[in-house]
Amino acid sequence: MNGLTQCEKVLDYIKRNGSITQREALGLGIYRLASRVSDLKKAGYDIRSVNVVVVNKDGTKSHIAKYEFRTMPKDLAFEI
Repeated sequence: MNGLTQCEKVLDYIKRNGSITQREALGLGIYRLASRVSDLKKAGYDIRSVNVVVVNKDGTKSHIAKYEFRTMPKDLAFEI
């Protein structure tokens, strides 16, 4: 994924995995996922945020956002 912009990395990750969370984005070197998703929405991508409950290592629950395509972009659909 070298040479890709952060927005391209987010699109590629969602295309390959169905969704992306902040934790997954950190692994790509993206520290402001919500900002990149906002940029993608402004560029016309139909991305939605889904609230998910996860269990932390200490057993407590947290709410996180998971981002996914609401509708598959035509320019990405052929490779999925």
